[in-house]
Amino acid sequence: MSARTGTFTIGDTSVEMPIKSGTIGPDVVDIGKLYDRTGTFTFDPGFLSTASCESKITYIDGDNGILLHRGFPIEQLAEHGDYLETCYLLLYGELPTATQKADFDYRITRHTMVHDQMHSFFRGFRRDAHPMAVLVGCVGALAAFYHDSTDISDPHQRMVASMRMIAKIPTLAAMAYKYNIGQPFVYPKNDLDFASNFLRMCFAVPCEEYKVNPVLARALDRIFILHADHEQNASTSTVRLAGSTGANPFACIAAGIAALWGPAHGGANEICLRMLMEIGSVERIPQFIARAKDKNDPFRLMGFGHRVYKNFDPRAKIMHKTCHEVLAELGIKDDPLLDVAMELERIALHDEYFIERKLYPNVDFYSGITLKAMGFPTTMFTALFAVARSVGWIAQWKEMIEEPNQKIGRPRQLYTGEAQRDYTPIGKR
Repeated sequence: MSARTGTFTIGDTSVEMPIKSGTIGPDVVDIGKLYDRTGTFTFDPGFLSTASCESKITYIDGDNGILLHRGFPIEQLAEHGDYLETCYLLLYGELPTATQKADFDYRITRHTMVHDQMHSFFRGFRRDAHPMAVLVGCVGALAAFYHDSTDISDPHQRMVASMRMIAKIPTLAAMAYKYNIGQPFVYPKNDLDFASNFLRMCFAVPCEEYKVNPVLARALDRIFILHADHEQNASTSTVRLAGSTGANPFACIAAGIAALWGPAHGGANEICLRMLMEIGSVERIPQFIARAKDKNDPFRLMGFGHRVYKNFDPRAKIMHKTCHEVLAELGIKDDPLLDVAMELERIALHDEYFIERKLYPNVDFYSGITLKAMGFPTTMFTALFAVARSVGWIAQWKEMIEEPNQKIGRPRQLYTGEAQRDYTPIGKR
């Protein structure tokens, strides 16, 4: 069967461009030769209609609320598996056997410690530094400590870097939290699972024994699974763009963390909690709902709706269940912020204004409430997102590096500045 093409007509010039089809999802027009044949570029701010790469890792159907990792629905992975199993799947393309899973867990667990000199590195930060600022610096600095995994042309070094990234970012995030609150660092323990280890590093103190709550550990593990990868979002695109230059993997992930920090991206759940604090009490909700419905008021309810998911966020359904499991386990009754969140949830699920516009509570809404109930401050929310997303970034980076036709990223622009003009000596201006 002959390849399909699409016709571009620009002025008097018509050119045929190949149309490519993925396994699922919309077709794409390959415009790689458009400039050579017509002398024109395309203009697509935000890349809303542009596929920047070919990938086998994650697929999203926003209209129908579908999120697949290597073909597996996110609901099944979160319900039946754990985070490290999802990590293995994203990295290697298949679910692990029992033997492969045990080996992978072993390797990740025994890479969780960081170089002892990293402890001194932290003293250069102010105590009130945002954990994301600390994480950007520390992850980028890993390249200064682990020279044996920065050669991107070596498959073994790429594998070691991948293991280290998944294992060490939780340790660094926990250290950032401990440093911020003035408590001593807690070393990881090899007999704990991934989520339990992270909880202990964050909340244990040397003067007493810490017992991990299995309900909270399972909830955190689900949060990690739900945020593990999300296709070509802003931070993942940043990692790929940085990686296309040949930069070492630690620098690429640090770039991704910096992009994730933005309030329109990974900082959304933190902004959502700040909105709940602004509302303050259940009695004040009606006036904020009225503001949200007023077209002339710039106020927006954060944590509702999603840029990609036009119907519902499949992760939110899982997070809704997990959130209520945590609240029930902790028996929290006298928290005005959670009272506001629960009432907002009730309104959003029953108010026709929200239902008609499909403004359902999204994953950021529920994860923010859950993390607060577990004892994390809002400044740590995005850092936890970075912990979860580290595997997605690494998987996408690894896929890009191993692509034989990979090129350095170089977006074009529509220039609207001054045309060429002559320099005027300073005395004549």
